[in-house]
Amino acid sequence: MSSKKAIIFSAPSGAGKTTLVQYLLKQNLPLEFSVSACSRKPRGQEKDGQDYHFLTPEVFKSKIEEGAFAEWEEVYNGMFYGTLNCELEGIWEKGNKVVFDVDVVGGIKLKDKFKDQALSVFIAPPSLEVLEQRLIGRGTDNPQDIAKRLSKAQEELAQKKAFDLVVVNNNLEQACAQVLKEVMDFLKK
Repeated sequence: MSSKKAIIFSAPSGAGKTTLVQYLLKQNLPLEFSVSACSRKPRGQEKDGQDYHFLTPEVFKSKIEEGAFAEWEEVYNGMFYGTLNCELEGIWEKGNKVVFDVDVVGGIKLKDKFKDQALSVFIAPPSLEVLEQRLIGRGTDNPQDIAKRLSKAQEELAQKKAFDLVVVNNNLEQACAQVLKEVMDFLKK
């Protein structure tokens, strides 16, 4: 079982978890990204099978009934996200460790499932004001969606104590260095 390790990154939307995950995946470690499934349409340049497995809500619900997910969540009303079991098994069969980029509820569920085989990392923004500016700067969401994400971020920040490690992403270079050190220490265990 020790070869089946997982590193879980969670954060409010816009805190920088995807940037940190991408940095970590370029560090020549035995890590592989777990592509989540979701029931929303692709945004921007997102590609099916690379950024997400884009499923219709009907297909997603049928996979829930089949027990195909390690974890899943209805993140927003009618919008599902989850981790397919087949995705994890494929990564572990290659001898790699799984890296997750998931919402906070999904991160907590995965840590509960994998226990000591997982390192859970919460990426926090320096403040809600900074988070709002990052979300606006992305240019992918309308003002109503940004307001919804900021409201959800307040709830998610209250759950950061459920994670093994909290990294405040105020300085990207420092956050990258901290994440790399912690992940390398975890992989040596």
